[in-house]
Amino acid sequence: MNFDLTTADQTFLEKMAAVAAAVAADGQPAAGDVPEARAQAAAMLGRLAAADYLPLGLDEPAAERAVVALAAMETLATGASSAMLMAAMSTRLLGRAIAAWAGPPQREQWLSPLIEGRALGALGLSEASLNVENDPLETVARRDGDTIRLSGKKSFVINAPLADVFGVVGLIEDRPALFLLPGAEEGLRVGPRIRTMGHEGLWIAGLEMDDVSIAHEAVIEPPADIDLLDQLRCWENEVLIAQALGLMKAAYDTARDYAKSHRTGNKPIIAYQEVGFKLSEMLTLCQTAQLLAYRAVWTAATDPRAGRSLNWCAKVFCAEAAEKVAGEALRILGQEGYRAGSRAEAAYRAAKLTQIGGTSTEIARVKIGDAALGY
Repeated sequence: MNFDLTTADQTFLEKMAAVAAAVAADGQPAAGDVPEARAQAAAMLGRLAAADYLPLGLDEPAAERAVVALAAMETLATGASSAMLMAAMSTRLLGRAIAAWAGPPQREQWLSPLIEGRALGALGLSEASLNVENDPLETVARRDGDTIRLSGKKSFVINAPLADVFGVVGLIEDRPALFLLPGAEEGLRVGPRIRTMGHEGLWIAGLEMDDVSIAHEAVIEPPADIDLLDQLRCWENEVLIAQALGLMKAAYDTARDYAKSHRTGNKPIIAYQEVGFKLSEMLTLCQTAQLLAYRAVWTAATDPRAGRSLNWCAKVFCAEAAEKVAGEALRILGQEGYRAGSRAEAAYRAAKLTQIGGTSTEIARVKIGDAALGY
């Protein structure tokens, strides 16, 4: 395994750091007004499209490109965590599913607007909770002549109030499939915005489909050997792993810079051994998490079966390390970190989603154990 990045890759990631700073300066869509938030989201997508960020990883990337795609998400998450999740749910999750399993006409109709930044997508996967491992799908479609009728509910759908395109996972003839809907489809209702403890820039809501009419061409049924739910969860885990890496870096950088500049006892606090030890432990966690995450996506691209257990390992380690690093950053920052709006404070609150989203760290541990036993 070779994780070295080419000069072109490094230049691209430097550009992405500048784009992340620009997106953060523009402000992430946190306003209470939907039209204003949509305008902010459109501007954000325009910046990311111009930087060639949105199509990353959609063509079954080689291992090297998988690592670059993860690094780009990490870079964006470091500077603009909510924007990263918004874009990733649109392209790295919904867009990736369309790219992997749809035919050329479907890709032209549904994928092109997403990767060109002309539309924002949302994926409705979970129903009663964030977990699809134990809760069966109750969203069901039935064939009705030339159309398909879809009914069901989805919970906690990122981008739902702002989305132009929806992908909804449900059952048709007892097999999971992905149903594509435009945002204004009759019978599709978006619930009120859900306020969360972190990621103020995210717009999240539930979805309800009441006998929505869908053309056969808007249904994506993966090959029989593909476990749709498992694959979507794996990709969602990669997004949340990248988010955790970005949160860790933002918290660590903030604490390190503060330790160098803030003085007490007539010397910078980084001169105190306890602060130095904290920073060393934080950096060790950041570096270890990054290596494990990169190895996980590398292996998923070269040996998908082996990559599954590494995906869960990286999800557990990175998600829990993110909370640990952000918490230690708050201790170094003291009152400055405890103030609302500091990067470390925001990272600490946002880290919880990386633990409960995707495959939760509790369920991931069970899956890791099963994989170790050969189940």
